[in-house]
Amino acid sequence: MRKRSIRSILLCLIALAGHAQGPVAADDKYTRRDAMIPMRDGIRLHTVIFTPKGQTEALPFLLLRTPYGAGKYVSPEKIPYVRDMAEEGYLFVYQDIRGRYESEGVFAMQRFPRDKKDPKAIDENSDTYDTFDWLLKNVPDNNGKAGMYGISYAGWTTVMGAIDPHPALKAVSEQATPADMFLGDDFHHNGAFRLSYGFEYAFMEEISKTDSLFPFSTYDTYEWYLRLGPLSNVNKHYFFGKLPSWNNFVAHPNYDEFWKRQSLIELLDTPRIPILNVAGWWDQEDFYGPMKAYETWEKKDVHGYNHLVAGPWNHGGWGRMDGDKLGNISFDSPTSFYFRKEIQAKWFAWYLKGKGDGNFAKAMVFQTGTNQWKSYDSWPPRAAKKKELYLAAGGKLSFEKPGDGAANGQAAGARVGEPAFDSYVADPAHPVPYRNRPVEETYGPGSRWYTWLTEDQRFVEGRPDVLSWETEPLEKDITVTGTLLAKLYAATTGSDADWVVKLIDVYPQEYPKEPKMAGYELMVANDVLRGRFRKSFSKPEAIVPNKIEAYTIDLHSQDHVFLKGHRIMVQVQSSWFPIIDRNPQTFVPNIFEAKAEDFKAATQRIYRSGNSASHLELMVME
Repeated sequence: MRKRSIRSILLCLIALAGHAQGPVAADDKYTRRDAMIPMRDGIRLHTVIFTPKGQTEALPFLLLRTPYGAGKYVSPEKIPYVRDMAEEGYLFVYQDIRGRYESEGVFAMQRFPRDKKDPKAIDENSDTYDTFDWLLKNVPDNNGKAGMYGISYAGWTTVMGAIDPHPALKAVSEQATPADMFLGDDFHHNGAFRLSYGFEYAFMEEISKTDSLFPFSTYDTYEWYLRLGPLSNVNKHYFFGKLPSWNNFVAHPNYDEFWKRQSLIELLDTPRIPILNVAGWWDQEDFYGPMKAYETWEKKDVHGYNHLVAGPWNHGGWGRMDGDKLGNISFDSPTSFYFRKEIQAKWFAWYLKGKGDGNFAKAMVFQTGTNQWKSYDSWPPRAAKKKELYLAAGGKLSFEKPGDGAANGQAAGARVGEPAFDSYVADPAHPVPYRNRPVEETYGPGSRWYTWLTEDQRFVEGRPDVLSWETEPLEKDITVTGTLLAKLYAATTGSDADWVVKLIDVYPQEYPKEPKMAGYELMVANDVLRGRFRKSFSKPEAIVPNKIEAYTIDLHSQDHVFLKGHRIMVQVQSSWFPIIDRNPQTFVPNIFEAKAEDFKAATQRIYRSGNSASHLELMVME
């Protein structure tokens, strides 16, 4: 298979983690040392150590463990992500995890936790422990303390290091860690497979020890994935059974022990050291992860160690950008600068150096709409109250529950006495794109993957397979702070279906502040549920055709103000391609093994009256 140059992907990945790359320069404030650190089983891990020039005091370590190439890191004061900490002074350490770049061993995607009864067993936790042991003994002028941090995969390795921490590890900041790859992060959302990301990431990480882009034959990958046909064609024509992650996708289509063994929901217990969880409201890869990690740790946080930061960022945006803007959306201040200087730098200075006052709110959250930082003593805030927002007749949204009105034959095909509904035809041959086409390769040149969650949703306007409901212009601000759920009552003529729900802030048609934003439709929350998993993610069930069933879609959480004069919109659809694979809409035991003839159009009904009144549950601050 032809390989494309990896230069562009490396640049993307280094930028993703908030770092630049380049040669060692004479004006660097840190000196670099490369080492091969032996693990307990004899495998050596490539490690890059940066020490301040003219160091005059014993300093703590800051460790980042990555699959994306430790050798690309430059002197820390030149990296926006850690510049404030570099000025303060630390011993910065970057390490290639097993089987990646210059480290020895075999790479495993999210390696399973080891059997601790076996002294020779290894995992990411043991590798972290052994690394700290070596650093303490072999890097002079350290103060015996260490911290860990990192974004995405490096956020997950941070969590692994914190589960059973080395005595020297005093504080960590996991940032955008995946928490559960079947329920809400990179590879699946509520059981729906994230096709383009899963396909491209598996190839990128496992085709070789360094990152490689898949050689697509078309620029618009929407077209390529549609031509691919059933997912069984992936191994048949492209991967040939060589990529472990793809083989695992195929072998584990349901929430079985394979997925549960990796899940932080199963692994996390009482936090043993202070933990700063960091999330971005528009993280296109791992928003679920850090929020779920915080939630899981919080249940057993007896020492007050667990903290949360959430801001107006995409995946890792706090590490590499100013943070005053994301896509077309403005936030009126450099939010990433604020996080790095006022939160991250002060966090590690307090726990590793004893500098500062150590006064960190339980939740430090940027509220969009008003564009203000907020501090809460819990997340979600206890003051928020639940309110229902109902889908109503005529494409309207209302906080008033509809009556028991029935269709009474007024809607085409409606049964007498059937609750009122809106309907559409979902055709797998013509799926709704998840963002405006062309859909560039995820990490390819010119990709808009990084900001797609903030794209104007008017690009689906007029599609007959997308339903929309919206309020009148708001007479006052509505502040949504906390968890969000969609409760759909729906039926399908098929025996399986996907339900995608989007909560949207519609800007006024006249917007003098930014005229080009007039009428903009900004997604503030969204997700998908694969209907077969409505009762259990472990035991899928076919849907009975034409039967009204309840579907609960977790839209996670937000802190957003729908401003006076704006409208609130809800959209529902049954495809989101190719970020989500096509549901055949015919129940088959394993969609990865579905045949072309299984993919059939279906009529979907969304009900909105009586006991079948579809609605959103919002947490609202009065």
